[in-house]
Amino acid sequence: MLPSLIELHLQRCQLENIYPFLQYANFTSLQALKLSGNDFESELPSWLFNLSCDISYIDLSQNKIHSQLPKTLPNLRRVKFLILSQNYLKGPIPNWLGQLEQLQGLDLSHNFFSGPIPASLGNLSSLTDLALDSNELNGNLPDNLGNLFNLETLSILKNSLTGIVSERNLLSFSKLRWFKMSSPGLIFDFDPEWVPPFQLQHLTLGYVRDKLPAWLFTQSSLEYLIIEDSTASFEPLDKFWNFATQLKFFFLVNNTINGDISNVLLSSERVWLVSNNLRGGMPRISPDVVVLTLYNNSLSGSISPLLCDSMKNKSNLVHLDMGYNHLTGELTDCWNDWKSLVHIDLSYNNLTGKIPHSMGSLSNLRFLYLESNKFFGEVPFSLNNCKNLWILDLGHNNLSGVIPNWLGQSVRGLKLRSNQFSGNIPTQLCQLGSLMVMDFASNRLSGPIPNCLHNFTAMLFSNASTLKVGYIVHLPGFPLIITCGITMLIKGNELEYMNFMNVIDLSNNILSGSVPLEIYMLTGLQSLNLSHNQLLGTIPQEIGNLEALESIDLSRNQFSGEIPESMAVLHYLSVLNLSLNNFVGEIPTGTQLGSTNLSYIGNPHLCGAPLTKICPQDEKSNNTKHAGEEDDDDKSELYSWFYMGLGIGFAVGFLGVLGAIFFNRRCRHAYFRFLHRMYDFVIQKMNSIY
Repeated sequence: MLPSLIELHLQRCQLENIYPFLQYANFTSLQALKLSGNDFESELPSWLFNLSCDISYIDLSQNKIHSQLPKTLPNLRRVKFLILSQNYLKGPIPNWLGQLEQLQGLDLSHNFFSGPIPASLGNLSSLTDLALDSNELNGNLPDNLGNLFNLETLSILKNSLTGIVSERNLLSFSKLRWFKMSSPGLIFDFDPEWVPPFQLQHLTLGYVRDKLPAWLFTQSSLEYLIIEDSTASFEPLDKFWNFATQLKFFFLVNNTINGDISNVLLSSERVWLVSNNLRGGMPRISPDVVVLTLYNNSLSGSISPLLCDSMKNKSNLVHLDMGYNHLTGELTDCWNDWKSLVHIDLSYNNLTGKIPHSMGSLSNLRFLYLESNKFFGEVPFSLNNCKNLWILDLGHNNLSGVIPNWLGQSVRGLKLRSNQFSGNIPTQLCQLGSLMVMDFASNRLSGPIPNCLHNFTAMLFSNASTLKVGYIVHLPGFPLIITCGITMLIKGNELEYMNFMNVIDLSNNILSGSVPLEIYMLTGLQSLNLSHNQLLGTIPQEIGNLEALESIDLSRNQFSGEIPESMAVLHYLSVLNLSLNNFVGEIPTGTQLGSTNLSYIGNPHLCGAPLTKICPQDEKSNNTKHAGEEDDDDKSELYSWFYMGLGIGFAVGFLGVLGAIFFNRRCRHAYFRFLHRMYDFVIQKMNSIY
């Protein structure tokens, strides 16, 4: 079968098994086997490496294969590329991999391999690409890795390696272009005068102590620089920032680098300076910058110097993230010329004033995060022009007025919590069929909940929680995929969720009336919080339709009636709060409803577990049971006296007979004559029978 087949490509076909019947197929000419991106949840079958002696390319990456490498793998003497990354492979990396002398590319990254890096890998003299990152490897780097003279890519990030890395480990790598190495136990100790024999294109270093390697500044061809989790000194800073201007991708994350960057020119296409100690005012940026992320630093002052810079007319900026800094002042109306912006995050600063009308000119804008500042006034109507807006997060400000009713239908996340919005919830919002997060908590909203919320069609699907919202920045080299989340208060915890959940939170308002039945049609809803309002009415049996519900809070309202039995079948429900209402009757039995009595306090007419109050019918049943037990006790006592009397009577009668026999001679003689006659009678009868 298929003896002429040379290449088999079945990538991303949702295959769940490596079918055993394939081992009997005639694939004698097969040279390339590509099965990446499937759902293989099995061990790696040994026969797979006996399909063909000519196979040179194997790609089983991005599956769920969970075994050790089979011992039949060395049979593939002609294999040149072996790609097994992003699986659950475990155990030590076997020494016999060093027998695959023609191997040029070996990728075992993102697995669970443990133990040391085998020295036999140094025998693979043809190897050009070696990736072992994100495993559980330990020990020192083998000295004979220096024998890999043809190596162009060496990636050993995120393991538990120890020892010293110096120029001695890199002397032979004259062809090296990509070098990625980080481990908390590694110590970088390079001679400050050493000049490497290579010119790197990509360098990633992590856990660098003391100083950055001096040879970094000799890499004039470097385009991608990533330094993370390091306590190294970046001095002299001027030299470092000047060197960074040659980079296309500049990535510093979670380091101790500090200093004022207000006079620094950033010119890389992608600038990602996150969770450092950078301070001062806004840096200058060149028109080449497409992604600018200065998230979680100590920057201060106004953002106006950046926004109103003379270079703005030529800007290609797509992504601007200044969240979690100490920025102050108002946002000036200088947004008109930043037409390329897709993402703006200025959250968690001390910005004040009104939201500028010129933001409405950003027709490409999809994500706008202004949470946790001091903005006031109304939401500008000009944002109606942002037809592509997916997430609007204005929470935790001092905004007022009514909820905007003119938002575009593409909105997926709308967060207005902790402001001073008033009035009714506009029914026009029901046109937002893509809406997955509606968070209006802690405002001054009044009136009824609209009865058209069932038009949120995205909330009809329980698998919506797997949805990631983001975008791709297409640039030369490799594209940058940016995933965007939203901070939500769910189950009592305020966290940033990168996977979108279906959430409605209208808590802490002045809403009144009953909850419309339409809200119980949102079968994919995962969190519902209507607490601290003036809502009334009963909970209908239709609440059982919310089969994806994980959290519900109806506390501090005026709900009444019984808790419906259908709530007991909400299998995913883990947080329930019905406290401080007017519910009556028995709490339905079910593991989801019997967690704690705090969920029900303040409902004086509720009874049953987990409350200590016993329901009337249970109390009556218990009383009947106790009465029956008392009757049984009376009868038992009567029978006890009867049998006791019977025993005493028998004893007295028996003793009376014995007394008459032993103390009265006449009776005694009569008794023995009776026994003697009875004995003769029995003997005669027996003789007559036999």
